[in-house]
Amino acid sequence: MSRPDPNDAAWRRSSYSNQAGGDCVEVADGLPAVVPVRDSKVPHGPALCFEAAAWAAFIGELKAGNHRP
Repeated sequence: MSRPDPNDAAWRRSSYSNQAGGDCVEVADGLPAVVPVRDSKVPHGPALCFEAAAWAAFIGELKAGNHRP
């Protein structure tokens, strides 16, 4: 089984990011079973890859307000 390459992915910036280049994350969609996440200020730097189910659970908790600021 080949490993997906996040460098070939289509990245999108978080909707919470500002246009001034503040603290931003980017997420790549469309890779099988994983969700790569990277720092938008370092696009050629490392990406963290999460299992799709774990990422969905994390986002679900954020949307539900189950986090601390």
